[in-house]
Amino acid sequence: MDMELRQLRFLVAIVDEGGFTDAAHVLGVSQAAVSRTLAALERALGVRLLRRTSRSVTPTATGARVVAQARRVLGEADELVRVAVAGEGALRIGYAWSALGRHTPAFQRRWAAARPDTELQLVRVNSPTAGLAEGSSDLAVLRAPLPDRDRRFDTAIVGLERRVCAMAADDPLAGRRSVRLADLSGHTLLVDRRTGSTTPELWPPDARPATEETYDVDDWLTAISTGRRIGMSAEATASQYRRPGVVYRPVRDAEPVAVRLVWWRDDPHPATQAVIELLTALYREG
Repeated sequence: MDMELRQLRFLVAIVDEGGFTDAAHVLGVSQAAVSRTLAALERALGVRLLRRTSRSVTPTATGARVVAQARRVLGEADELVRVAVAGEGALRIGYAWSALGRHTPAFQRRWAAARPDTELQLVRVNSPTAGLAEGSSDLAVLRAPLPDRDRRFDTAIVGLERRVCAMAADDPLAGRRSVRLADLSGHTLLVDRRTGSTTPELWPPDARPATEETYDVDDWLTAISTGRRIGMSAEATASQYRRPGVVYRPVRDAEPVAVRLVWWRDDPHPATQAVIELLTALYREG
């Protein structure tokens, strides 16, 4: 079936304006062009869409249904165009658990001052690509590496963050200024294997803690506050998620967490390089 959006626009204009003459005026074409376009649409669909008399033009029963659907199709087409051309006007940065920690306010303010024409939106999406694969974000901040086989994306490390242990405020370890990995091996560790930066492989094989899975930062904090579980995350989580009954302590012998910016390899957002430069500068400043 050979049908065009232009034909649907002409059909809707005829119905809205009540006739071919007024539709032609609104569309900026000749009345003959309107008639030819409608006839081509009716041939393509194989149905009659309008009843025409010397005094009025009204949709047939089928035509009324087609007009209603045409309005939805045209609306979606207009939205598609808006999204496509808004690439430089908006920038959505996805993150899974925490955005940029203590650097988040500075990043937002500096971006607004330097790029006022590009609206910045921080979007929390708890998926392995923080909404990038799903189309919910244009760039993503990740603290877990992407699989080596995934060649769809490019990445850049913009900074490093310390690892911290989250524990109940009445845990015996909470009285210390910092902890070691060995101090935690007898606890049960909550991990998010999809998006988290911590796995049991941080510990030696003979000293790994028991683990349970979680999928949301609020559930993670709720379980930790009971004292039955602990968690380990990047220091950005400690900055972004304060919770009564939960304290964070640095893990002084754990590897730092690499903070990665990720984008589509074949379709990078125009502001990607500017984001890399600003985030790298913020993390370098400390």
